[in-house]
Amino acid sequence: MKLGQQTTLRSQATITGVGIHSGVPANLTLGPAPVDAGFIFARTTPDGRDREVRGTAASVIATRFATVLGDREGPLVSTTEHVLAALRGIGVDNATIEVDGPETPIMDGSSAAFVAAIDQAGLVTQSASRRFIEVLKPVQVVMGDSLGQLRPYAGGFRAELEIDYANPMIGRQSYALDLSPESFRREICRARTFGCMNDAALRLSAGFARGASLDNSLVFDETRLLNPEGLRYDDECVRHKVLDVVGDFALAGLPLIGAYRSMRGGHKLNHAVLTALLADRSAWRIIEGATVRRHAKADLQSQAA
Repeated sequence: MKLGQQTTLRSQATITGVGIHSGVPANLTLGPAPVDAGFIFARTTPDGRDREVRGTAASVIATRFATVLGDREGPLVSTTEHVLAALRGIGVDNATIEVDGPETPIMDGSSAAFVAAIDQAGLVTQSASRRFIEVLKPVQVVMGDSLGQLRPYAGGFRAELEIDYANPMIGRQSYALDLSPESFRREICRARTFGCMNDAALRLSAGFARGASLDNSLVFDETRLLNPEGLRYDDECVRHKVLDVVGDFALAGLPLIGAYRSMRGGHKLNHAVLTALLADRSAWRIIEGATVRRHAKADLQSQAA
């Protein structure tokens, strides 16, 4: 858990690709933002107007197969989770995300290209202390056979996920991550999005996955992985779900101090749990880096006693 001062990008960096669901080409530019700005998405619309929306839970307008941000005018940008995961995972507090299409580019299906763009732009320390949302009591949401729960956890942000797919090539997988820039880079940054062949026709008929390919998605049939290069991790699917969690919970507006447990979850469940937390003002509080240090020191002294 990184404490201290807020950070932003030193300069701009641009990446170009296609949207996995829209199939539309897009340029995405990451850039600096002032103290306490958080993550600001900006888009030039086809009629030449500039629209902006803050990357917060209140801006989420859809969660089917991706996290979509928008406002009263409708959707602004889709599939925001991978770029948000990179920003939160690397420890960026404030940034602008400019995109000239309806969806962020999918790149290779992971956050690796966005991390590379952040590294290219560089980070700078800002004048204000970093603030956190500390989870004070458990908050739980059940959706059918899916369960999501946030609970207090002094060690920073922890994700504990279990997935369970009927496809035997994916099956049941579990993974836990204590988030830090180092663990994000090493353990989940390169985990790619995935899908099953028997779902492809359904997604296409519903207007999704028009830009999907073996270059940006892991694709399984009932007996094998179709990507010739193979997996990057034996449990790459559940690791990608952890990546999605980091991106979806970046929409809290501040880094979270708490543990998230999810069973058979996805973007819809992630958003529901985050919304439930923020709606219960007794379940969280905002603290600054100096306060986190004092609490951590007190916890260590208590354990030593």
